[in-house]
Order: sequence, then C-alpha cells, then structure tokens
Amino acid sequence: MPPEEEHRVQVHLDRLLAEHGMTLSELATRVGVTVVNLSILKNDRAKAIRFSTLTAICRELNCQPGDLLSIRKD
Repeated sequence: MPPEEEHRVQVHLDRLLAEHGMTLSELATRVGVTVVNLSILKNDRAKAIRFSTLTAICRELNCQPGDLLSIRKD
C-alpha cells in the first residue's frame, strides 16, 4: 500500500458563506454540526467529511459539492 499522500482538496466555505450572507455559527446550527468541526473544514485541516454533512452543507448553501470543494494544482 502506498504511503498516505497529503491531500490537495481545497474548501471554499468562506466564499460561499459570504455569498449567502451567513455566518459559520448559523451554518453549524442549520447543518447540526459544531462550529469547531466546520472551522476545521473551512481552514483546510479536515481529513474527511461525511456525505451526510456534505449534503446538509450543500442544501443550506444551495450549492453542489463542486462549488464547495476543488483540487489544488501543485
């Protein structure tokens, strides 16, 4: 099994929150996760995200997963 590669997934939560005039705290309440967990995601420190959380974020921000996540080019 190859060694774990550092991920290059970039999260665009700040931009989407700004576009919707929503705070991280408000999104956390709507999605049902802690502000700390969303902050980890927002700051590109997350190693994984549950599909149910991703679905809830996309529902509340009226977006698609590709609007929230992209791959950084190195």
